[in-house]
Amino acid sequence: MARIDHLIEILYQRGADRLLLVAGEKAAIAFANEVRSITASNLETKLLEAVLCEIAPAELSEEIKQEGEHRFDYASVAGAVSISLQRTGSGLRIEARPDARVPAAAAASAESQPLNPIADPLNPIADPPNPIAATPNPIAAAPNPIAAAPNPTAGPLKPVAAAPNPTTGPLNPIAAPLKLIAAAPTPKRKAAVAAPAASAPAESAGEASVTPGSATAAMDELLTQLVNAGCSDLHLSSECRPLFRKDGGMVSLSSTSPLSAEQVGQLLYSITPAARRAEFEERNDTDFAYELPKIGRFRCNVFRDRKGMGGVFRVIPCEILTAEDLGLSEYILKLCHLMKGLVVVTGPTGSGKSTTLAAMVDYINRNRSAHLITIEDPIEFVHNNKQCLINQREIGSHTKGFKAALRAALREDPDIVLVGEMRDLETVEIAIETAETGHLVFGTLHTNTAPSTVDRIIDQFSTDRQGQIRTMLSSSLKGVVAQTLCKKKGGGRVAALEVLIANSAISNLIREGKTFQIPSIMQTGKKLGMVTLNDALAELVVNDLVTPEEAFTKAVDRADFAKLLSARGINLEERAPAPE
Repeated sequence: MARIDHLIEILYQRGADRLLLVAGEKAAIAFANEVRSITASNLETKLLEAVLCEIAPAELSEEIKQEGEHRFDYASVAGAVSISLQRTGSGLRIEARPDARVPAAAAASAESQPLNPIADPLNPIADPPNPIAATPNPIAAAPNPIAAAPNPTAGPLKPVAAAPNPTTGPLNPIAAPLKLIAAAPTPKRKAAVAAPAASAPAESAGEASVTPGSATAAMDELLTQLVNAGCSDLHLSSECRPLFRKDGGMVSLSSTSPLSAEQVGQLLYSITPAARRAEFEERNDTDFAYELPKIGRFRCNVFRDRKGMGGVFRVIPCEILTAEDLGLSEYILKLCHLMKGLVVVTGPTGSGKSTTLAAMVDYINRNRSAHLITIEDPIEFVHNNKQCLINQREIGSHTKGFKAALRAALREDPDIVLVGEMRDLETVEIAIETAETGHLVFGTLHTNTAPSTVDRIIDQFSTDRQGQIRTMLSSSLKGVVAQTLCKKKGGGRVAALEVLIANSAISNLIREGKTFQIPSIMQTGKKLGMVTLNDALAELVVNDLVTPEEAFTKAVDRADFAKLLSARGINLEERAPAPE
């Protein structure tokens, strides 16, 4: 009997989601919303190595000694488990989950049955006594009054047949897209029920059996509906119905019951990679990408709030919209032909920055012969090599962070580097230095306008360094594209693009710290391709793509925008500008 079998037995008896064995920490079992220790002392690395030698397949004996993530199945006498092993430097983490083919035992609630820490369940010298087997089960011979009744919390979701595509009409969410089981209190039990044998059938005594696969299927169903409905985001939150973001607004799946914290946790954990689950348990939030073949990729964020777990899923289309599809101007496309410099794409969260950058990278891929490195968190749009060699690196999976990857990129012979997000001062500084050393750098920031982007970059540095950064930025900055999404007439959304092209006048203003004069230069630089946000919004109104009211709410200088529309024959004088 392997030493880990005792802990797997506890995993099944307690009805936990997974068993966690981490070097330097106590062994623990994790439920949807709680992690509980089951040993009194911390685990040593050499002890975990001995455990691995007992359970790992012979053909993987050498592979599992390498850094990275490794997986294999183990048929314990207590029940089959899926083992996930992570090595990072001197760190070692083993995670065991009940195998999807074997139903977990019906367990007492965590609150009703305290855990008694085991002194040393993984003793490398001798197998310890089983603390549970040695105690007679007071209800072993008695019929279980609950076993025959359906468990109201056994399955959070049951996927149903494909629903009609709501894009054929207005989004009136789908009738009964998912059958949700209402949250109910976990039945109290006086003692744990013995774990089933590995050969037990999937369901017994009429009790619903929940496997990780059922939650995954339900999650896939929700994401498929998200794409079919033409929505941009799916929001899952404890004690709320699933919500879609459609054309900028939130729409409820009215026929779906609110999800309990346990249901949301099971949904989210079903598609979260093991490495990201570990990150979530440490930080209470994590990011990753998830892909459904022939449906799309999704940028996922999982977090915890006062009610429990939550998640937001952004659609990343399978097909990249081209620069022609987006209607990018020739002046924006000229930025793609630069040999060096810094180009920044900015806008609020959810404004389509990633879509615009992907279109620009695709344009480069079709029209240049170059080496392009992207650094993203996570990888969103997937680019195949056309005219260019493209290496896409993901934070957490392929590199530790933006600044580390950006430093490493300088030794990887790139022509173009794309930084998914310039989050901190050091990343911004390295991006500017990379642009100055003869590379073309694309990056993103969360700012509303092109002039404010320049101020944001400079203001990240301390006062004594801002003079030097102004000088560096004045020579390296080549362009800024700031975009704002507006609701389009007839449905959908369209981007208003403010474009700043760095000419000698712009560079001089940046160097001398007179960025407040940049809007004036943009007004007079239209022949160079410069466009202010108000001009871009007014153009959308004149072309009958958005309503004047929608454009007015998106304007930064609303008083000036009202005058601009009035000059074009659209009267907004009766609308009092909102406070700036």
